[in-house]
Amino acid sequence: MGKIKVTACEIEGLYVIEPTVFPDSRGYFMETYNQNDFKEAGLTMNFVQDNQSMSVKGVLRGLHFQKQFPQGKLVRVIKGSVFDVAVDLRSSSQTYGKWFGVELSAENKKQFYISEGFAHGFLVLSDEAEFAYKCTDFYHPGDEGGILWNDKEIGIEWPIEADMNLTISEKDQAWSGIRDTFKF
Repeated sequence: MGKIKVTACEIEGLYVIEPTVFPDSRGYFMETYNQNDFKEAGLTMNFVQDNQSMSVKGVLRGLHFQKQFPQGKLVRVIKGSVFDVAVDLRSSSQTYGKWFGVELSAENKKQFYISEGFAHGFLVLSDEAEFAYKCTDFYHPGDEGGILWNDKEIGIEWPIEADMNLTISEKDQAWSGIRDTFKF
């Protein structure tokens, strides 16, 4: 029996993964990735790169993807909390243009697997968040694509608090909407 609970989302290719946590008086232990457990759950991706970032409250990163070298991502938060989002860009998909979001936090220890063919982004909800993720392909400079984070056609319901000051990079503010973007 595997040590993870895998929940398929309403959009094919997205999964929320909850590891088994073993707490004791010293703290806790958990496996964040075990290839055998993933295979048992039907997830057979191969990871080639690990990344980590730190951001402060109100930072919105995304929505990003790579065009010719798409990446699947297994994302999690190791400090703080974020609202994590994936948008389906697979032109042959019945859910093209649909989005799914989930809160990931150090407290809930949930992970989110986003298959190739999706744009990805997140909003930091806590004062500070450390975000870690595994990728199925390497980062390729010059292959980046993106969608505007607040594209009305997609309609992502970001949990932006009234007193939250958004911080979005110039690059992320300049992306166009889904109608004018790359399709897989």
